[in-house]
Amino acid sequence: MNIAKLLERTAKTYPDHPALAHGTDIVATYRQFAAETVSLAHALRHELGLEKGDRVALIMKNHPEYWISLFATWHAGLVAVPVNAKLHISEFQYILENSDSRLVFATAELADQITPLKQELPALETILSVHEESYQSFKTGPALDLQDADPDDLAWLFYTSGTTGKPKGAMISHRNILIATLSHLADLAALEPGDAAIHTAPQTHGSGFTGIPTIAKAGIQVTPLSGGFDPAETLELISHFPNSCFFFAPTMIHRLISSPAFEGADTSNLKVIVYGGGPMYEADIRRAIDALGPKFAQLYGQGEAPMTITGLSTSLIKDENHPRRSEILASVGTVRTDVEVRIFDEDDKPLPVGEIGEVAVRGDVVMLGYWKNPEATKETLRGGWLHTGDMGCFDEEGFLTLKDRSKDMIISGGTNIYPREIEEALLTHPSVEEISVVGRSHPDWGEEVVAFVVSKQGDPAEPEELDRHCLSQIARFKRPKEYFFVLELPKNNYGKVLKTELRERLEA
Repeated sequence: MNIAKLLERTAKTYPDHPALAHGTDIVATYRQFAAETVSLAHALRHELGLEKGDRVALIMKNHPEYWISLFATWHAGLVAVPVNAKLHISEFQYILENSDSRLVFATAELADQITPLKQELPALETILSVHEESYQSFKTGPALDLQDADPDDLAWLFYTSGTTGKPKGAMISHRNILIATLSHLADLAALEPGDAAIHTAPQTHGSGFTGIPTIAKAGIQVTPLSGGFDPAETLELISHFPNSCFFFAPTMIHRLISSPAFEGADTSNLKVIVYGGGPMYEADIRRAIDALGPKFAQLYGQGEAPMTITGLSTSLIKDENHPRRSEILASVGTVRTDVEVRIFDEDDKPLPVGEIGEVAVRGDVVMLGYWKNPEATKETLRGGWLHTGDMGCFDEEGFLTLKDRSKDMIISGGTNIYPREIEEALLTHPSVEEISVVGRSHPDWGEEVVAFVVSKQGDPAEPEELDRHCLSQIARFKRPKEYFFVLELPKNNYGKVLKTELRERLEA
């Protein structure tokens, strides 16, 4: 089944229901949303000449047109490649080149930024700003019938941040998206027509994925006028839209309830905040429940098993009488309806309850593999299980608690940042002999990036110079917020840097 069928079905049943909003203004009903989608799909196949399975990148800040371009891509039998709008131009180039994307949908400022890449990328034929006249005209032309799709046809290429070099494209099928959608409705949020999904987090990532079940249930996709997360604006949108629903990183919850605008704000319209993408500490979720009520659900997932491994439902979070409430709130919940989850030892043997090992997942939500990367696919999906790299253990009641994050990943503001990418960039500076990047606790963002630097003898660099060097190669949000210059890095007998020791130094 082509996942775009969800929109087609909803538009037939609820044609006059509001579908897309920009700020508080409704900009499309479901009839309009579907009509513009099928016309744009026709343009993709006939005016622009794309063929079934071609890749279409979406490099867009949050905007209502994201939904039209995304569903038009699927409706036309093409593959969507949503890209984080905050990436560096070199990172855009890598993803576009690796995916062989033939067309890019972009918001105006990003279209200007990536236009020079056409000269570098032979496969890239068209960069289409969703604000330009030609794009708007494509939405009023002839309609295209919904294109057939096998359940295992590729629908989405989700590029993970690079843990061991360049990002990898997780191949997500129509079946994967459908299963994630059904699992969301079964386990996390019982959505109804008219519920409002307010996208203060990037639509190209978790927030956008939670928008798909909202469309399946005739809800409203709301994009803030700012295009992002502003606590005061968010509170205004909650007061305007009944049954407001969100996907938040835990740090966004902290920022919302700590904002001066929160004092006296009316949050009675809030239905649920689904949180994920980083650790939520027990003290923080208790404070959030005190401030907003038990209107929360948690998910634990990865790009390779989108939004779907374990979860804490609203009913579990609101159960104040559970004898193990503290442990439950500190966990990432129980296994989701559609998957199996096991804890493996180093030899991929299942471990008993209470023992810590690697979290492994099996089910119809797990990706097809990594795009153009059979070696990584074989390693990650060995034995038919997705090896997450995360370490955790189950208790007797089936609650999973994560004990450590794999590969020393840093999560800042809900965004995954991998140290090796930053280390490789800084090691190209002539004054850097060795480098180790770790995360440091931050009250608002969860973690921030810091770097320990061993300089080449007699040639130290100023932090400002290292900053400029970083910004020439990677996105601004990944650069270190502070540099510590040391004579040597702590290492074990095998020469591996002991990042745990560096983090202990920071905490001390």
